[in-house]
Amino acid sequence: MLAFLIRRISQSAVVLLVMSVLVFVGVFYIGNPIDILIAPDATPAEYARAVKELGLDKPLWEQYFVFLKGALQGDFGKSFVYNEPALQVILARLPATLELAFTAMFMAVLVGIPLGMVAGIQSDNWIGRNIMRFSILGFSLPTFWVGLMLIILFSVQLNWLPSGGRGETVDILGFPVSFLSWEGFSHLILPAMNLALFKMSLAIRLSRAGVQENLQMDYVKFARAKGLSNTRIIGLHVMKNIMIPVVTVLGMELGNLIAFAVVTETIFAWPGMGKLVIDSIGVLDRPIIVAYLLITVTMFIIINLVVDILYSILDPRVRLGQER
Repeated sequence: MLAFLIRRISQSAVVLLVMSVLVFVGVFYIGNPIDILIAPDATPAEYARAVKELGLDKPLWEQYFVFLKGALQGDFGKSFVYNEPALQVILARLPATLELAFTAMFMAVLVGIPLGMVAGIQSDNWIGRNIMRFSILGFSLPTFWVGLMLIILFSVQLNWLPSGGRGETVDILGFPVSFLSWEGFSHLILPAMNLALFKMSLAIRLSRAGVQENLQMDYVKFARAKGLSNTRIIGLHVMKNIMIPVVTVLGMELGNLIAFAVVTETIFAWPGMGKLVIDSIGVLDRPIIVAYLLITVTMFIIINLVVDILYSILDPRVRLGQER
């Protein structure tokens, strides 16, 4: 297991280094932030001074190595707009995005896997067919449209839930969270539902396919021949086997939820990282954009590593196969 972890961490470090080069060069060629940040009537001397203060007078390779040296020490540079460390600005928004993403994934797993198992067991009757119709809707409807419909229904028509913002937060270990107060939780429900719908549909389809495949296998027939009840067979043996692909795919999707909740955060004015990076792209705030993208890549790498570890625990043959 130790060799497996060392190899995976080494691979992750190489991936992170390559991504840092690609991200830095890509953001460099998007445009010149000075053209946006400085006043149009600035004199050439003021323009040159601004370029020098932001470190943009150096060649690209030198800017990258200055950035890399700082990044290895946890310093991604200062935001051009906020004049604060980029990492500090992003981390201030991170708890809101994490809270939204984990709540959405919790809702998707809590509802999606049981519905998918029911759809797999009851695939020939109206219950299974209606669950699958719901999953098709979840895949097909655009996120922004669903978000707007949720606001119109629950906020405008019924006046049950707020349409935007994060509401009241409570600090836990220094991190603000919304779900511990009703006022904050009421702000969390709609964006989490909007974000969870696609993942819920994915969990339904994965679970249904896994149940149908496993119900045809010999170990299920053998268990039935031994007299085990359907509840025990499905709840214990079948569920354990279908969780391997479900954990793998949903683990990857959790990274997508954290990194790409931009649309939902924008519609519901949720103060997370997605909204921050969209605002930063508009003003070419390079340190924020680069730091956000590298943090996103790091999160994907960590999630992949955790998924691989869970996968190897659920099925030790995976770890042994890679060690040969």
